[in-house]
Amino acid sequence: MNDPMALRETDPCGSWTVDGASSSNSGPMEPKLMPLGAEMTPGLEELELMAKKSSLRKDSHSGTGSFGNGTGSPEEEDKIVRANHANGQHDQSPPQLNEDGKTACQQPGPLDGLLLEAKLLRPKKRKLVLHIDLNNTILVSDRLFNQDIKEALNNYLSTVTWGKVNPAGKWQWLSESPSLLPPCPDAVSFYSQFRYCEMFTEEPPGQWFRDLHARHLKLLEWQGQPHPALSIPDHMGVERYHFVLPSFFHLLQSLHQEGRHFAVIFRTFGGDLPRVLQAVHCALEGKHPHFPTLQDISLPVDLHPGQIRCTKQKVIVIPGGERAERLLCAASDREIYMYLSSKEGLCGFQDHFQWWARNQHSSKGGKPLWIDPHDANTHHIFIDDNIRLSDSDTIIQPRVFCRQGDTSAQITPTSELYGICLVQTDLLEAIADTNYFCRCIRRCEENYENYLARAGGGT
Repeated sequence: MNDPMALRETDPCGSWTVDGASSSNSGPMEPKLMPLGAEMTPGLEELELMAKKSSLRKDSHSGTGSFGNGTGSPEEEDKIVRANHANGQHDQSPPQLNEDGKTACQQPGPLDGLLLEAKLLRPKKRKLVLHIDLNNTILVSDRLFNQDIKEALNNYLSTVTWGKVNPAGKWQWLSESPSLLPPCPDAVSFYSQFRYCEMFTEEPPGQWFRDLHARHLKLLEWQGQPHPALSIPDHMGVERYHFVLPSFFHLLQSLHQEGRHFAVIFRTFGGDLPRVLQAVHCALEGKHPHFPTLQDISLPVDLHPGQIRCTKQKVIVIPGGERAERLLCAASDREIYMYLSSKEGLCGFQDHFQWWARNQHSSKGGKPLWIDPHDANTHHIFIDDNIRLSDSDTIIQPRVFCRQGDTSAQITPTSELYGICLVQTDLLEAIADTNYFCRCIRRCEENYENYLARAGGGT
C-alpha cells in the first residue's frame, strides 16, 4: 500500500486506498479524535480571574502589591490568585497606600470595564428544555438492532469515517480521523456505503480505527460491583459497561449545582425508553455508585413513556401512563409547544420511525421540535447523533414561530438552528469528556442570544 501521507500531497482530500492485501503490510494508522466545536468566550468567572491576575501582576511590578516586595513570579501569582478565587476572596487583596500612608484610590484595571459590562449584560437564564436522543447520544447500545456496546460503537465509528469508492472499485479513505462533517464534498461515510457495520474495526478497511475503538470501549467499562439498572454486559457476559454515559449524569449534576431550571425529554425511535427512565430514576435515588450526590436533586421521573405520531396534516402527542387518554391530536403547534415547555423533571416520548422512513429519512419526516424566539423564558435544545446540515439526510424537523403569538409554526432549515437549538452528538467526545454535554449546552446558549437578536425575539 502507498504511504497515506504521500498520497495526501497529491490528493487535496488526503485520500488513500485500502484493500485487504495491502492493509496487512502496513502498520495500523493512529486516528486522531477531532474535538467538536471552537473555543468559547470566557465566562464571568474566567473574566474575574483574568482581572485579578492582571491587577496582581501590575502590583508586583510596582513593588507595592499584595506580594509585599514585588518579587513573586508569575507562577506564584497564579497559585495565589487561584487559591483566593477558590476561597471566594475575589475582592480581599490588601489596600494600596500612597506616600502619606493613606489608602490610595485604585485605578480600574484593563478588564474592570469588561467585568462590569459582563455583569450588567449577562442575560437572564432561561428554562432549558433538553430533548435528548438515546442511541449513540447517551447510550452505546441498541436494543432495536440487538447490538451490544462493542457492536454499537463499531457501527457509530462507521458513520463518522469518510471515503469513497474509486474507479477501480476499491474503498478509498478521504480522512484519517473521525469527524461529524465530511472532509470533502464528494466524501461519504463508510456506513452510507456499506450500511450496518457491527464488525467495522475487526475487518479491512476499518481495522485502521481498531485502537480508537479499544480506547473508548475501555472508558466505558463499569468499575465495581455490577448494577442491574445502570450497567450492562457484552454479548459474552464477560465485561460490564455503563448503560447511560457518565457525561449525561454529570450534566444533571452540573445544571443542579448552577441552580438552573431545566427539564429533560428523551426522544427516540427505539425501544430503550422504559429502561433508560428506570436507570435515571435509580441514579436520582442515590443508587449510582459513581454519582452519589444525584440524590440531592429533586427531579420527578415519569416512568411511563408517551408517543409522538405524525401525519401530513398534524402531529399527535400521546402522554404516557394514566394520562394516555389525553391525545393532543387537535392541538395547534402553539398548544404542543406550551405543553412541552411546561414539562418538569424527566420524561420520554417514542417518535414516529415509520413516518421518518416513509419520508426517506429526511427532515420532512423527522422528530418535530418547536422553537419560539419570542419566548423570553424557555430555550429548547435537541441533541441527537443523526442531526445533519442537509435536510435530505437528518432526523429533526424544526418548526419556528415566526411572529409573536402565532398558533402555527413554520418548518425551518436545519442549518438555521445548527449549534443553536440543534446539536449533532459527537459520541466519541461524549464518552471521553464528562463535560461534553455541558459544553454543548453552553455553546447553544451563547449562540441563541445572537439568533434572538437576528430574529427580533427574546428580552
